[in-house]
Amino acid sequence: MSPTSSANPGCPTRRLTTAQALVAFLARQYTERDGRRQRLISATWGIFGHGNVAGIGQALVEAGDGRSGGGGNGGAGNGGAAHRMPYLQGRNEQAMVHAAVGYARQSGRLSAHAVTTSIGPGATNLVTGAALATINRLPVLLLPGDTFATRPADPVLQQLEVEYAGDVSVNDCLRPVSRYFDRITRPEALIPAALQAMRVLADPAATGAVTLALPQDVQAEAYDWPEEFFAERDWHVRRPAPDAHELEAAVRAVRSARRPLIVAGGGIRHSAAEETLAAFTAATRIPVASTQAGKGALRHDHPADVGGIGHTGTATADELARTADLVIGIGTRFSDFTTASGTLFANPAVRFLHLNITGFDAHKLAALPLVADARAGLEALTAALAGRGYRVDPAYETEYTGAKEAWEERVEASFATPDPTARPTQTQVLGLLDALVTEDDILINAAGSLPGDLHKLWRTRSRDQYHVEYGYSCMGYEIPAAIGVLLADGARTGPDRPRRPVWALVGDGTYLMNPTEIVTAVQENLPLKLLILQNHGYASIGGLSESVGAEGFGTAYRHRDADGGFTGPPLPVDLAANAASLGLRVLRATTVDDLRTALSEARDAGGPTCVYVETETPDTVSGPPPAQAWWDVPVAETASRPAAVKAREEYDRQVAARRRHL
Repeated sequence: MSPTSSANPGCPTRRLTTAQALVAFLARQYTERDGRRQRLISATWGIFGHGNVAGIGQALVEAGDGRSGGGGNGGAGNGGAAHRMPYLQGRNEQAMVHAAVGYARQSGRLSAHAVTTSIGPGATNLVTGAALATINRLPVLLLPGDTFATRPADPVLQQLEVEYAGDVSVNDCLRPVSRYFDRITRPEALIPAALQAMRVLADPAATGAVTLALPQDVQAEAYDWPEEFFAERDWHVRRPAPDAHELEAAVRAVRSARRPLIVAGGGIRHSAAEETLAAFTAATRIPVASTQAGKGALRHDHPADVGGIGHTGTATADELARTADLVIGIGTRFSDFTTASGTLFANPAVRFLHLNITGFDAHKLAALPLVADARAGLEALTAALAGRGYRVDPAYETEYTGAKEAWEERVEASFATPDPTARPTQTQVLGLLDALVTEDDILINAAGSLPGDLHKLWRTRSRDQYHVEYGYSCMGYEIPAAIGVLLADGARTGPDRPRRPVWALVGDGTYLMNPTEIVTAVQENLPLKLLILQNHGYASIGGLSESVGAEGFGTAYRHRDADGGFTGPPLPVDLAANAASLGLRVLRATTVDDLRTALSEARDAGGPTCVYVETETPDTVSGPPPAQAWWDVPVAETASRPAAVKAREEYDRQVAARRRHL
């Protein structure tokens, strides 16, 4: 006779360690949306140390996949091949979270990865990645080891001693950046905590980083687990419809608008609402501007697409924003880049309507809220307007389509390469890539000057081609995120369909932050296409520094000069050689023609490949268009240096235009 559970009397049990039970549980969790079912936690990233090697590490071996990353025979407590837990070997804890986030985004937030680390620095290295996941509303499960729950010795290795609280550990740093946090101090406490963790991960209105801190002794402790804990469980991903009263108010707002503008955010992608948005714009002819997360909601050549909005946006979108009388946000957080720090929406009569799955976001800027799933809300709004004859004035449509054509001429000028033997500028690099890619390609970027150029200039060809993380703007995200995207794409790739080309675009500053997962790409033989742009410093912050009176201080990668400053020759750092030493095939390009050939060769490569190019500083003609809207970076109120004094005068002029929308 099988033993029975003390938690559920009469229920058969299985004796496993806490870590073994957690892995077995995770392997049986599924999401379901629109009839599509998939694993919620499809793999576990890990770096092992004394805080997790004997617990989660051993459990992954038991799960049948801990030794090989793809094989295994089911293992104790596993239940067969369908419930294996694939293991992925990381090199940096932060990077593992970035890879998991890239996977979750490419999977439409319907599938995620877990990340396990040791205690101490392994756990605290998760904090940056967790913040990025939560800010971007993307699911990732964090399983850091923790110090002993039973406290057999005090202190133990890597224990943080807090004089006023005996139950605090370094893992408490993860609380403010997690959407759910629990510390599993007893085996049986895992049952409610694991269920709560899955609830948050699968909830589109609550998702983000979820942390289950696992004391190392509890991980290895055995318990008689009720068998029903290991039953397959489906988590339905909701598509909440709008409230009837809010919908009617939204219809009235749209019908009364003469110059409406849609601001498309990442919620459209998460909801797979692109076709619904296209149908809405076809019916109403309302123009669509996009945030960084929302770019691709419409193809670049869609008549209603007017490009990026805000500080990094197009002149077309920003001029429309300044005169809009109704701004319809869909799935956006309305960050300061989008609103130009509260200066962009300048029409005195402007009002806001915000369709968002969270009430918190839907009420921003004193908006009329339409709390709903993006696709369900757009469908309802389209249907409600259908019988009431709303469409923007043809003159307004002619105005924004003409402005869009004029902007495209500026894009062409930025991409032009009149001298094929010259060293390319950064925008010319993007132009060469733009001429090469198809709708299959995916571009990944996160920080530096590239996001601004991409948001203004890139011609997005598919709903998921543009993958720029700008909620947290985290340098070092690109390479591991590309691995996550490749893993997500590979999960849907059959024998007759090769993986899509995935490009990680990084500057030298970003590369030096976090190149470690190149080794993982090589290990997994993933066809990563890494494009390194060497400009010898922090180009984006260098430009910002000049504009705010800090004179570019500390932003160039150069030798010290005789006065101790950083104005000497560029540092002799060979990033191409470094990338090659980590296992990448490297293609060096020195001219426009070289780069064109190298990009084409890299795109066709079947293994991980790097293209390395030193870029030329553009002039005012060949460079990207300047910022079309302001961004608030406070300037020193008192200063003796002329550059700062002048910058403060400009700051005071700009900040005077800020308004509170009430």
